[in-house]
Amino acid sequence: MSMTIMEAMEVRHSVRQYTGQKIPDEIAGRLKEEIAACNEESGLHIQLVTDEPKAFGSMMAHYGKFSGVRNYIALVGPRSGKLDELCGYYGERLVLLAQALGLNTCWVAMTFSKGAAKKRLSIAGGEKLVIVISLGYGAVQGVPHKSKRAEDLAPDSGQAPEWFRAGVAAAMLAPTAMNQQKFRLTPGDARVRAQSLGGFCSKIDLGIVKYHFEQGSGKGPSIWAEG
Repeated sequence: MSMTIMEAMEVRHSVRQYTGQKIPDEIAGRLKEEIAACNEESGLHIQLVTDEPKAFGSMMAHYGKFSGVRNYIALVGPRSGKLDELCGYYGERLVLLAQALGLNTCWVAMTFSKGAAKKRLSIAGGEKLVIVISLGYGAVQGVPHKSKRAEDLAPDSGQAPEWFRAGVAAAMLAPTAMNQQKFRLTPGDARVRAQSLGGFCSKIDLGIVKYHFEQGSGKGPSIWAEG
């Protein structure tokens, strides 16, 4: 990889217009390896789809201002109360790897054809397609999203340890639906509480935020308080 995960966080922005350039086999293979690792850890059924223009060939995709999309990562998994958060967490892990490999991405919840995507996917009984991530070489590199202040997202961060503040700084870079940033991070004696404040795709967003926080703070998944 040509950059670290933290560097990928800083330069990665949502991209909706792609050149159509083919993803080299070597890079696709690296993504498939990481998808397999994510599926093994999480129990999800994440899948990479390449050279498939139909999911983003609908009017919905044009309404969403997507063009040139021929590749995507499909976040699929067994139905459960944790499914959305798991998709956010592991999907963002793949997003940042893709960025480090020189690709661009965008989280896509609505403006694609689920019917067309499902024709290329393997979805078992009891599984659900939650969301997809467009993938490829961007015609543009996107622009940074506006962010709320650290004290808005983590009101108690001022007196918190440096690792917590570093985690919050990374969480501020996390993509969220409609840039709503509806999450709250609260430090405890030994663990951190992460809360969704509701809203569209907020549980997916919470998973994305948790992955960013872990990378920024240097802590693992055991840092999270239950509930």
